[in-house]
Amino acid sequence: MPKSTSMTPPPRIQALAVTLSQPQPMRRGSVSQRWMKCGKAGCPCATDPEARHGPYFTVTRGVKGRTSSRYLSAEQVVITRRQVEAAHAFRKQIAAMWEACETWADEELQAASASHLEGGEKGGSRRRSPRRLRPRSHG
Repeated sequence: MPKSTSMTPPPRIQALAVTLSQPQPMRRGSVSQRWMKCGKAGCPCATDPEARHGPYFTVTRGVKGRTSSRYLSAEQVVITRRQVEAAHAFRKQIAAMWEACETWADEELQAASASHLEGGEKGGSRRRSPRRLRPRSHG
């Protein structure tokens, strides 16, 4: 088995590892705001879209194939948006780490095949002498 060319990660991978090693609060999903109809017969929100109630903020995400939503207060919206943005940045960093590691792995394979070819001609196996056939006994 060829020895690894370098076990020291390239600078790009080291920088990504430092970034990924600094955890922060993050959240999957998205933040949305909506205005709603209340359902009271005399309320103008039933006929006039400008009179609807709100805004109401929710954070929504998929959990086990279903949609999960939760209402947020106005103070929570700013924090939750920051957390969602941190999650998006984290996913991009993970993708960049995969890409950098795969490039590093490809370089290692290329170096191994180059060092294999530098060894000279192919040696192959030694030829074995032909086997002699023993006469079969009929008996």
